[in-house]
Amino acid sequence: MKGERLRFDGWIAGVGTTSGTRLVVGHWPRSPFGPFSDVMIQHPNGERLLLAPSAAVADFVATTYHFESVEVVPVTVRRGGSEWSIQAGPLSLHLSTGSRTPLGWLLRAVPTPLVSSRRWAALCNIPARLMPGVRTLGTAVPGRREWYGAHDLWPVLAADAALGGVGLGALAPLDPPVEFGFGSAPRRPALVRVTTTVELGSGTAVIGLRPWGGARG
Repeated sequence: MKGERLRFDGWIAGVGTTSGTRLVVGHWPRSPFGPFSDVMIQHPNGERLLLAPSAAVADFVATTYHFESVEVVPVTVRRGGSEWSIQAGPLSLHLSTGSRTPLGWLLRAVPTPLVSSRRWAALCNIPARLMPGVRTLGTAVPGRREWYGAHDLWPVLAADAALGGVGLGALAPLDPPVEFGFGSAPRRPALVRVTTTVELGSGTAVIGLRPWGGARG
């Protein structure tokens, strides 16, 4: 049976590093939890870490995806033009993006209501499967379905990251694919403007939800 649908509107950035550590940043100006950002980290040995800004966000994300460890830490995202700076507890990350890709221009032409629909995600999932690990529709954990609708796309051209004061190396492909949920971010580092919808199982309750809203960035 269908349950409540929670919508998250914002950006996802996925990058690899020459150290083998892969990073996925979510920046959500509009969400059921209010504005927030979080970071998912997968180490070269496969261990997965979530850095979340509150207990409510940490609980929701950790019960929707898979992690070996979770830390509740301050998470801030500052952006100016093509430059993004992320500070999440022990992680500092700076990203530089390039010009919008041809695919980004195409995505901008798709009406927002269509992009956010499950049917559109199912259609896009067909070509997405040609890229290793990439999916737009699936189930990360039993009882929760999820789909992604991309509105825009920019390449990430440079990244400077350190974890616990130790540099993670230069920008590299996100390879192998991350394994937090049913799909990975693209292998080529990218920043995606996206609407994510999570459908809860019937009767599921989530603590910490707020009315839909927040600053649109």
